[in-house]
Order: sequence, then structure tokens, then C-alpha cells
Amino acid sequence: MDLIRAMRMFVKVAEGASFTTAARQLGVAPAQVSRTIVELETHLQTRLLNRTTRRVVLTESGDRYLARCKEMLELVDLSEAEAGNAQVSVSGSLRVHAPITFGQHYVVPALTRYLNEHPRVRVELTLSQHQPDILEEGYDVVLQITGSKPPDSLLVSSPICSMGSVLCASPAYLESAGIPRTLDDLRHHSCLRFANALFPSDRWSFIGLEENVDISLPPDRLRVNAADALTIAVMEGLGIAPVPMLSALPYLQTGAIVRVLPEWDLQPLSVFALYASRQYLDAKIRTWIDFLKTFVHTRLQSSLPQ
Repeated sequence: MDLIRAMRMFVKVAEGASFTTAARQLGVAPAQVSRTIVELETHLQTRLLNRTTRRVVLTESGDRYLARCKEMLELVDLSEAEAGNAQVSVSGSLRVHAPITFGQHYVVPALTRYLNEHPRVRVELTLSQHQPDILEEGYDVVLQITGSKPPDSLLVSSPICSMGSVLCASPAYLESAGIPRTLDDLRHHSCLRFANALFPSDRWSFIGLEENVDISLPPDRLRVNAADALTIAVMEGLGIAPVPMLSALPYLQTGAIVRVLPEWDLQPLSVFALYASRQYLDAKIRTWIDFLKTFVHTRLQSSLPQ
């Protein structure tokens, strides 16, 4: 027995004091209404209605049950309305996780503008290098930086952007050590390493207009696992390093660091937004992902060095 459906039928019968009237309002046969009420009374082990050939009258138990049914059905209707409205109304709590560097440079500025446009949304943002379990830890959206392929996951992934890494050095270092003119020249320089699982530890992979080239690296003087820290080491003149564009941009724009061998790019990185399901996607999740994608694209296009 569908208890909620039976309760709705009972309320209609009680309010109209008629099986026939309730059946007409519900678009079913009177016999179906009568049968459902009998099943409901059997389920509750109590008589809810006294019937005569002319009248339907609530019993004392039926009168109490009617009041409870109305309360419960009102909550059911309200819950359904709220759940359905989540797909169209941009409101509620949004939990977001992002890598530290990408979060600082892009997610925080984007969230500032997004919250101004959607004042009914509350955001809890976590920045860390740890890759969380989106379901176990209760996140709505997890931003993940990977190689060029989408993450291998049962989750839904939506591409946010793709950006390469660029070889950088400080003007002071280049003045002291000389400017490399070819990839082979790098073997004679201080090459700093980005200690990240996405990058090989023993070589740099370059992408050119006509060919891709891998070069083996000389012994390193420094390995750093955070892109921003590596950028600062470059700015301080310690050597040449492949810096993800999202970290390099602010310093390239001020001239604190400069590109080395600008005709070559290094391994591109892709950012994906991961979420649990495409079906019945909550409006705040959908609008946040779309907003972030547009924001990052606009920021990159306007700030890339020419």
C-alpha cells in the first residue's frame, strides 16, 4: 500500500464526507477509494470512518488521524517543493574543494563575484593539496588538476580550463648565467624541479610548433612541491624552472620573472570540476561551474603575456 496516497484519499473523503466526491476530485473510481480506505484501516488496525448509505462520518480515531495526516502531507508537499526548487533556485550551501594555488588565484576571485550575483548562496571553500572523497567528505564540487585527460572517476567531470607550464627565470639569473638559446643549453644551467606527480622527475617534456622534445636534466639543486614556492625560488634567482602558467602570470606581468625559450611550452595541465551526478543537478552547482569556467577563460585571455 502507498501510505502517502492512502492518506491523501482519506483526507479527501473526510473533508467531503463522501467517497464519490473524493473519487471525482482524485480522478479515480469510487470503488478504488473505498478499497484504499479499507486497506488503510486494516494497516492502522482502527476504524477511521463510519459509513451509512447517505453519510460518511469520522470516528474519534479518524478525527485525530485526519489532523495528523494534514500535518504530514503539508510537510511532504513542502519537502517536494523545496527539493524540486533546488534545480531552478540558486540558493543554499555550496561546499567547494580546490588545490591551493588554483584556489587562491582563480577560485577565490571567482567566488567573490559569484556570491555578489547570488546572495542566497553560502559557500564553504577548502583549499588543500589533498584530493578528497567527494561523497565521503560531503563536497558539492571538487576541482582537480590533472594531465590533459579527464580524471578516471565514476564522478561527472566538467572541463574548466587547460593551461600550459612555461620555462622561467629571473632577469638577474639570466644576466649572471646567460640566456639559453636552445634546449640543449639547459644542460648547463641550474634547473629547478617541480616535485609533482604530474611532472616527470628526470626530464622536461617540451611542446613545439613542429615537434615534441624530451630532455634529460642535470643534477638538481632544488625540488619544490608547490608551484607558488617554485615561482618565488625562480624570482629569487636560484635557477630556471617550469612554472604552471597560473602561478607564473602575476610575476611575468611585472617582469619579476621572464620566459626562457618562449617558442617552447611544457606539459599542459587541465582543470576539471568533479561532482556526483548529472541527473537533477542542483542549480547552485550548475551555475557555479558555468560561472567559474567563464571567469577563468576571461581572466586567462586578458592576462596572458603577448
